[in-house]
Amino acid sequence: MNQFKTVLALISSIGLLAPNAATAQGSRPIPLAQPKAANLARMRAESLNGGLGQYRAASCMYETGAGSCLESVSESGFLFRFRGGAPGWQQQTPPEPTIETSVLVSRDGDRILEVSYNGTIR
Repeated sequence: MNQFKTVLALISSIGLLAPNAATAQGSRPIPLAQPKAANLARMRAESLNGGLGQYRAASCMYETGAGSCLESVSESGFLFRFRGGAPGWQQQTPPEPTIETSVLVSRDGDRILEVSYNGTIR
């Protein structure tokens, strides 16, 4: 019984029983809908800009929840703002993105509410 309590305490301390996903930093839980919303926003940008053969979103959009590309969270939803460009743009020195995209996704992560910008870098 004592070993069970020790194992349970260990599991709890490393976050395996946490109800929400954790950020890359591991300090702040992210809403469960955020990774889904980020994937939806990234896929919309890929579609708008010619598909993966012609476009790659910034690497932040491939992180769980895209926290560093998340502009805001409000009652309206998740607003992502990120850059992108031709495949390989991030490996250039310096990286030279050519497109900026802003996408608002619903709070449940299921719907694109608005693509407010998809064009040259502002």
